[in-house]
Amino acid sequence: MRADVKGLSWRKSSYSNGDGGDCVEVSDDLPDLVPVRDTKLGAVGPVLVFPVAVWAPFIRAVKGRA
Repeated sequence: MRADVKGLSWRKSSYSNGDGGDCVEVSDDLPDLVPVRDTKLGAVGPVLVFPVAVWAPFIRAVKGRA
């Protein structure tokens, strides 16, 4: 799936540590899509884009509420 991810606002996982390592960022700026990137790579790294219909069940499963 492709999406224009330039200029998006990003937020870190609430589980990330304070030094910026080992965490992911997501953007809420695209309707029906969830862009995800590695914090360490920021704007230079790849961005994975998931449909909300796939992302929401994934997050519930990770939280143990599947």
